[in-house]
Amino acid sequence: MWVILLEKFALQFVLDILYYPLWWYTGGAQRMILFCWRQIKEGNLNFSPGLWLANIFVPMFGQYDWQGRIVSFFMRLVNVIFRFFALLIWVIIVVGIFFVYLLLPVFIAYLIFAPYFVHKTL
Repeated sequence: MWVILLEKFALQFVLDILYYPLWWYTGGAQRMILFCWRQIKEGNLNFSPGLWLANIFVPMFGQYDWQGRIVSFFMRLVNVIFRFFALLIWVIIVVGIFFVYLLLPVFIAYLIFAPYFVHKTL
């Protein structure tokens, strides 16, 4: 009985190793895309440049005189610009993480198999 179990475990182990690259670039990549999309949405909620842009002409602290409106406009304009760039940097980081995910198996395979194919000459 244990020979049959050992055979099944060995066969399953080999099949899992062969199926791993296929899963990494199909189901795993789909999960990673969903993760990255959630991170971008979370970043948009945290930085929220659209909310600041929607309220750019609303005076801050109830200052409805013209000086208060000018100061509020420029403060919110600077805030929108910095938040937009922060969100842009966050999107670039998340997309970079996705590309690292895609290239990780290739890099690991290179590290494993490169010593066998690189010829060193003295």
